[in-house]
Amino acid sequence: MIVVDQVTKYYGSHPAVQDLDFRIEEGECVGFLGLNGAGKTTILRLLSCLLLPTSGRVTIRGLDAEEQPHEIRKLIGFLPDTPPVYTEMTVASYLRFAGKLRGMSGAEIKKRLPRVIDTCALRDVADQSIGTLSHGYRQRVGIAQAIVHRPALLILDEPIQGLDPVQIVEMREMIKSLRGQHTILLSTHILSEIEQTCDRILMLHRGRIAAQGSEEDLVSSHGDRSLIALEVRPGDVDVHRALNAVDEVTDIEPGDQDNGIVNLRVRARGDVREALARAVVESGAGLLRMERLSTGLEAIFVQLSKSETSDASAAVDAILGSKKSASSKGGPAKGSKVATEPAKSAEAAKPSEEAKPSGSSSDESSSSSETSEKVES
Repeated sequence: MIVVDQVTKYYGSHPAVQDLDFRIEEGECVGFLGLNGAGKTTILRLLSCLLLPTSGRVTIRGLDAEEQPHEIRKLIGFLPDTPPVYTEMTVASYLRFAGKLRGMSGAEIKKRLPRVIDTCALRDVADQSIGTLSHGYRQRVGIAQAIVHRPALLILDEPIQGLDPVQIVEMREMIKSLRGQHTILLSTHILSEIEQTCDRILMLHRGRIAAQGSEEDLVSSHGDRSLIALEVRPGDVDVHRALNAVDEVTDIEPGDQDNGIVNLRVRARGDVREALARAVVESGAGLLRMERLSTGLEAIFVQLSKSETSDASAAVDAILGSKKSASSKGGPAKGSKVATEPAKSAEAAKPSEEAKPSGSSSDESSSSSETSEKVES
């Protein structure tokens, strides 16, 4: 459904995303995972045709994002990081307005609206002004306006941002209920949401794709995929030496010691708990406790977040053992375009009032060259 081919986006001389290359199939639920500033919002705005790439090509269902943006927007429902709502309108009137913007007839809106309201659990507040709603309900209204026209592609930028724990669970269940009806793209920096919601993950680091695949794919490709806590009574035994004799062990972190009991954290390739237990017992030390603390996905994300390099390819090489050489840093490649003028974006639409911006995200580096407004579908 979506093909992104060597896409780079510059804000002035700053590369927000570089050399993006990925495909997303019809019906997938794909999560973009990365820290703030990793490029998540820029990617989603490129895919929603709010921004155009500096170089490279984006196609959605065979339509070129640069040549046919209006046709692509008809296929998309988009929830930006700040819900694009008008606080003076009621929930129902706003959703009717959103349907009209997307070319729906009055009869279609009348038939579709009850189902959208029920899907997003808005029945109790349908006649309330949006300005009186909590942040959680406004997020629900934002999703409702994004799905009112049955889009093929649903794009959600940080949908759980600012929600309390109960609202997060409710939002997660709502997104799960939409799977199968749409191709869903969502961004977040919260690992647990990606794990529980998405089929596939694109992990971002400083504007580049550091890794992509299912959770199982990422774990299997990651070198240090287990973190195991041990509590041992070593006596006179050199436990570190015994544990290091296990081939898969890559690192041992010393912990607290109390009354002859030592706490250790062992990083290893794969689940080596049985081998570690055997090594401790055969050495003559006492094994009091063993616990696997993290999955490979957690390990990858933590290591990535600690990387200080500005070259994402080098970070990926260090983390995943990639054999590809690091991409060169600096300005755009010879022959590529540099965005020195304000970025192209969709024009907003609002009845009898100046359009409101969709909101900028802390996810991206600030730039006066970017203008992002509500989509007129």
